[in-house]
Amino acid sequence: MTSVGDWAIKLLLELTQVSMATTPHQESMAPRVDLTKNSWNRLLGVNDAVLWGSVLIGVLLSALYFRILGRLVTEWWHDSDTSHGFLVPPFAAYLAWTNRDRIRAAKIEPSWVGAAVIAFGLAMLILGEFGAELFLSRVSLVVVLTGITLCFGGWHLLKELRFSLLVLVLAIPLPAIIYNQITFPLQILASKAASAILPMFNVPVYREGNVIDLPMMRLEVAEACSGIRSLISLFTLAIFYGYFLDKSVVRRTLLALSSIPIAIGANAIRIVGTGLCVQYWDPDKAMGFFHEFSGWVVFLVSLSCLFAVHKALCLFSPKRVSQ
Repeated sequence: MTSVGDWAIKLLLELTQVSMATTPHQESMAPRVDLTKNSWNRLLGVNDAVLWGSVLIGVLLSALYFRILGRLVTEWWHDSDTSHGFLVPPFAAYLAWTNRDRIRAAKIEPSWVGAAVIAFGLAMLILGEFGAELFLSRVSLVVVLTGITLCFGGWHLLKELRFSLLVLVLAIPLPAIIYNQITFPLQILASKAASAILPMFNVPVYREGNVIDLPMMRLEVAEACSGIRSLISLFTLAIFYGYFLDKSVVRRTLLALSSIPIAIGANAIRIVGTGLCVQYWDPDKAMGFFHEFSGWVVFLVSLSCLFAVHKALCLFSPKRVSQ
């Protein structure tokens, strides 16, 4: 036993000496790992050329659109009807981030069609600036971003980023020519609905266009009461809600489309409530406190209806029916 133990100890000492002798050589041959170098490149999955090229494009776009985006953000801040615009860019960035694996795996095939799209977007920018059309100038940024994606990445990359780019349009207020074309029909529709519902509560009405004559006073369904503003905000929130809480593209689409009749119906209910307060309470309070406060209440009711529609869509989905 003693001879075996001595032999084992000698063997262990020899192996230790060999390992100590070879360690410096191994260390000299082993590559050194720099934990800080190119960390951003690893995180984003790009090389130096792509990273610095993206930075250069970002600087150029900032120089072109700084004033336009500044006015847009100011409009979001001062106009409560467009304040949902603050949520749109972070949401678009989140969409791209969650889809980053498929974006990295997309086949890169640069296309000269992208250069034509960029030129078209810049032409929109010039026309918008000289024609004082803010909508054209703002939408041109989305067009230019689309062209850049197509020019340097190709159709496969654009396919992975198309939803993120389309979402950005929701942050841009409608142009005046389209806004006016939609607003007046909504005013007439809301006044017709309110005129049909108020007599059910023993309130006699006489409607002429968007003006409702009540025994106590005359109600005018103005542009602010048309429901177009709440419709745009609710439509945007419906898209956000559907993306985060449902994986079915069909249900997401139906949920976004359902926000349109929900917003119109909720606005008609608001006008009916104002008419009832005028008739049975106090006209001054009805057109003052109630009219302002009811806007928030009706919007919350609209969100509740949106939630109910989503639950109904999930209940009657093909998967539930087959079970």
